[in-house]
Amino acid sequence: MNALSPLRFKRKSGTGNGYQKDSRRHGYGFTLIEILVGMVIGMIGIIVVMQVFALFEGQKRTTSGGGEAQNTGAIALSSISDDIRQAGYGFSLINLIGCSVELRTSPTTVTLNVLAPVMINPVSIPAGDANTDTLQIAYGNSNLLPEGNSIVAPPIDTTHFSVQAYKSFNVGDYVLATPLGRSCTVAHPATLNQVAAVTNPTLTLTPGVGVSVTPGLLFNLGQTVTIHVYAVRNGNLTVCDYMVNDCGDPNKVSPLDSTVWVPIAGNIVSLRAQYGQDITNNQPSVTSPNTGLMDGVVDIYSQTSPANTGASKDACDWLRIPSIRLALVARNSQLEKTAVTAAAPLWDGSTAANNNPVWTGSTAGASANPIDLSQYPNGTANPNWQNYRYKVFQTTLPIRNITSSVSLGVASGC
Repeated sequence: MNALSPLRFKRKSGTGNGYQKDSRRHGYGFTLIEILVGMVIGMIGIIVVMQVFALFEGQKRTTSGGGEAQNTGAIALSSISDDIRQAGYGFSLINLIGCSVELRTSPTTVTLNVLAPVMINPVSIPAGDANTDTLQIAYGNSNLLPEGNSIVAPPIDTTHFSVQAYKSFNVGDYVLATPLGRSCTVAHPATLNQVAAVTNPTLTLTPGVGVSVTPGLLFNLGQTVTIHVYAVRNGNLTVCDYMVNDCGDPNKVSPLDSTVWVPIAGNIVSLRAQYGQDITNNQPSVTSPNTGLMDGVVDIYSQTSPANTGASKDACDWLRIPSIRLALVARNSQLEKTAVTAAAPLWDGSTAANNNPVWTGSTAGASANPIDLSQYPNGTANPNWQNYRYKVFQTTLPIRNITSSVSLGVASGC
């Protein structure tokens, strides 16, 4: 057998270049050590690539989750803000504001404890998730004389009334009749009626007025009455329409009935709100709430709702609330492996010190309303709450239909 040349070809005459490949070379391959080294190098490369991929994927999810929280919170705050801007339209006079109203009697009787532009944590509404507030917002939409219209003659019966300006009413309008002397407690609520017919000068109402309202006023709320209740339930911002459902029914909350409490924004973990109250007439020395004339300037922020005794003072106290301050907290849906939130986020109402406008000094009545995210919706401790990122959205909104009813620091009857 001929020996192989250093170039692993053997010399053979008769070929083109005098060399021929050794056919035994095709039987050679990688050794086990070479294979193992190649596998180790490949595994290291895969590990590095996967780590880089995981890092960038986590950053992408955190960024996209933050953008999702940003959009969700902004949309949720916009929904509530739009309602608050219309709050109180049609019932901002002392005769009606703060009254109890029977909304309907069929199939069951549903009574709104307080007809107020904005009410924080109404007692008739089941609470939302732990450490969150509920908001009740109400308004009408009449384009024709939303203020009270005088009932000028004794009614023919409980469903027929003569009014001063009957042309300001249309069939289908929602109306509320009240006596001149305020009388609208929970025990004797006003009744929400609709206009069934308009015949000069008589209006036919249904279902009718059960108490004497002569002399009195008939308030026109328009073709649509809006009473929305907002609450954070199971980590979602939900809304209940009081004109369609009984928002005070606890059976619709546990378990949650999503057809009554309709989710409108996910990953909303807190809703906080405070009344902006006008308790003085630019007199810093006044330290008792609800004394002195109103001047349209917010003196304190608190969650103290006016009483509901039916007295005129209750109505005046509602007229002393020209604004609402609120905050929404949206959460990134991405659970981080480590704690990324050192402490609960803050808003202007987190401490009582932020609730006093500077000029009022130590005016009594302000209260803190901090954000607490350390619990699950049911109130049990949540050990992972710091492993999420949060975004706070806050605003202060004037209740325009209240400020327009107060002139020169005096509301009629207050």
